[in-house]
Amino acid sequence: MSERFRHGLVIGKFYPPHAGHHFLIRSAADACDRVTVVVMAADVESVPLAERVDWIREFWIEEPHVRVAGVVDNLTVDYDSDEIWSGHVALMRDGVRLAGQEPAVDAVFSSEPYGLELADRFGATAVLLDTGRDTFPVSGTKVREDPVAAWDQLAPPVRAWLARRVVVLGAESTGTTTLSRDLAAALRARGGVHGATRWVPEYGRELTAAKLAAARGRARAAAEPEPSVFDIDWDDRDFDLVCRRQLEAEQRAARDGGPVLVCDTDALATTVWQERYLGATSPTVRAFAQAVPPRALYLLTSPEGVAFHDDGLRDGEDIRPWMHERFRAVLAEQGVLWLELRGDREGRLSRALTAVDAMLAGGWGLADPLG
Repeated sequence: MSERFRHGLVIGKFYPPHAGHHFLIRSAADACDRVTVVVMAADVESVPLAERVDWIREFWIEEPHVRVAGVVDNLTVDYDSDEIWSGHVALMRDGVRLAGQEPAVDAVFSSEPYGLELADRFGATAVLLDTGRDTFPVSGTKVREDPVAAWDQLAPPVRAWLARRVVVLGAESTGTTTLSRDLAAALRARGGVHGATRWVPEYGRELTAAKLAAARGRARAAAEPEPSVFDIDWDDRDFDLVCRRQLEAEQRAARDGGPVLVCDTDALATTVWQERYLGATSPTVRAFAQAVPPRALYLLTSPEGVAFHDDGLRDGEDIRPWMHERFRAVLAEQGVLWLELRGDREGRLSRALTAVDAMLAGGWGLADPLG
């Protein structure tokens, strides 16, 4: 094997990390005994530093000689200023120390022309790769401007963070599951990266079925009458579980899905269901609803024109008007984008797709990096 470098350095904003960044790190990992990746983020940027560090660490978790550290860098960029250069380099050296690495660096890997100057300031060899973006035609700027176009260049955790989450909610038997499935299917039919669009089912319904089955099993064992859904007991722990399982499923789907993730309910909807069954929303469920990843769009299904269908797991038709109005009130309080859908199945889907397309056309609103 050819001679290896002892310690390679890769620096960047990784805003966000993409396939070109990982090509650079992989090249360093294959050529060096040790590699330090220093993530440098400014406070004005939209993706938190800790997220970027975690994403890169996850990608390289099975390469122990690759270590990742993050530093806040609020210095401007001026390649003609020795003072600013010195400030940036000092922060990079802080990053090397934070990574637990020896300070001496003998190779700097970069895809930018400034890599020559940077290597010189570390007294290291400059290794310039793919400066023309021919191997991986992607950049952080392109990703921020159009994540959809760069979707196949992003690793699962980055996709999960960028995925625009569309939540369908509503009272029982108002077509939430039908609409959410139809919406996901219509997006998948577009092909390309949208062909990976995922649908997240409602865990609360799954839990209801499981609790009812368990209750009926106990009744059979005790030779008692078979219970119905109205005999099931609920407590705060059940709603905590609903929130946790729903978010777990959502996060799994977001990692390997397309730019839009369609969710049949979420923790915000669970606050209303808990209020309906227990009379109030618990602090833990409220905390879940506040901590979930941002929602790009809520779609509220109206009971208007939808016949109630009792499948044995539902509460009853008389509760639908109250639930619907409560959902409207809760959504209005959130300051989020939401749309109420009425009409037949085809009309609801058409309006939902129009709203999703408008949301995507509006972009992600990621801040420009500090220049």
